[in-house]
Amino acid sequence: MIKNSRHVIPRQEGWAVKKSGASRASRVFDTQEDAIKYGRSQAKKESGVLYVHRRDGTILDRDSYVLDTNPPKDRK
Repeated sequence: MIKNSRHVIPRQEGWAVKKSGASRASRVFDTQEDAIKYGRSQAKKESGVLYVHRRDGTILDRDSYVLDTNPPKDRK
């Protein structure tokens, strides 16, 4: 897993955005939508990956914002 990844996880009081490996959440939101917006902006800023979890903890969605340093070349 990428060090700069962010996770949108359910909490009793709403939804939290947590960085991979961190023991505490960066921020807590009332709605999942607000948490996703914040997590996406942080993942883009740090060239990371955003994981969105369901209420049961399984992964609902994954978005990568990692810059590809070796993109595929056209074959002609």
